Amino acid sequence: MVKVDRATWKKNYFAKLKSFLAEYPKILIVNCDNVGSKQLQNIRLALRGSCEILFGKNTMMRRAIMQTENTAYAELLPHIKGNVGFIFTHDDLAGIRDLLLNFKVAAPARVGAIAPDEVVVPKGPTGLDAQKTSFFQALNIQTKIARGAIEIVNDVKLLQKDDRVGPSEAALLNMLGISPFSYGLLPVQVYDNGSTYSPSVMDITEEDIIGKLMLGAANVAAVSLACGLPNAASVPHMVANGYKNVLAVAVATEISFPLAEKAKAFLADPSAFIVAAPAAATGGAEEKKDEPEPEPEEESDDDMDGFSLFD
Repeated sequence: MVKVDRATWKKNYFAKLKSFLAEYPKILIVNCDNVGSKQLQNIRLALRGSCEILFGKNTMMRRAIMQTENTAYAELLPHIKGNVGFIFTHDDLAGIRDLLLNFKVAAPARVGAIAPDEVVVPKGPTGLDAQKTSFFQALNIQTKIARGAIEIVNDVKLLQKDDRVGPSEAALLNMLGISPFSYGLLPVQVYDNGSTYSPSVMDITEEDIIGKLMLGAANVAAVSLACGLPNAASVPHMVANGYKNVLAVAVATEISFPLAEKAKAFLADPSAFIVAAPAAATGGAEEKKDEPEPEPEEESDDDMDGFSLFD
């Protein structure tokens, strides 16, 4: 590869980034903290043909975005901070996100690192001899000696999310052989055809959307009924409530119609409706009981394809 001067390299970088912005409608901004070169190479190979990955200085990426004519890209500027890069694609963003998560690798706890997740040390034997008890005492972890080895009594939350790893925590986790963290290209923001949103939106399913719509429709119906406003959500409830009122008036007066007659008959003699159902059920059972059960047909040797059980 021919080396070029810095001015030419910047010019080529701006041209490449602007061409990707113009060509691809979907972008993932990914964080690349603690991602090794070999790990990044494997990710590039997995995404080859479907995505373009581009990293660079944040100032250069911001400058290139501000020079584009599409003003929607301006919403990405606040998220270009820290060690981030761009993944450009035409494919489904959720599928790309899931593929990136498959390339996360476990890593030991290093002093000064920020814990991306909660770290829990499980209870049970550690395999460490009693001379290492001071490490557990420094972290207020209850232990006991069993068969000459240290055993942790209860599960211990050693680190909370976003806590900074201290020397004692790092030493203990390394002695226990625990690699609590995993690193990879983690999406921090999504751009999709002019819309910018959090990666958590990609986890929303159709069931979640339908549930929210049903809840919204119920709230609209409740407010509309309270205010007396007819609309598509409240009219069915208004009709049902109106029918209840008409039925109540018909039952209390001489007014009658087919459905009201059933209600009046029930109010006049509720026992008739209670007794009728069991009578019908028992009558059917008695009729079924009186019917003789058909006798099973005897099997002949001819049905055994020429074979007999007594041959």
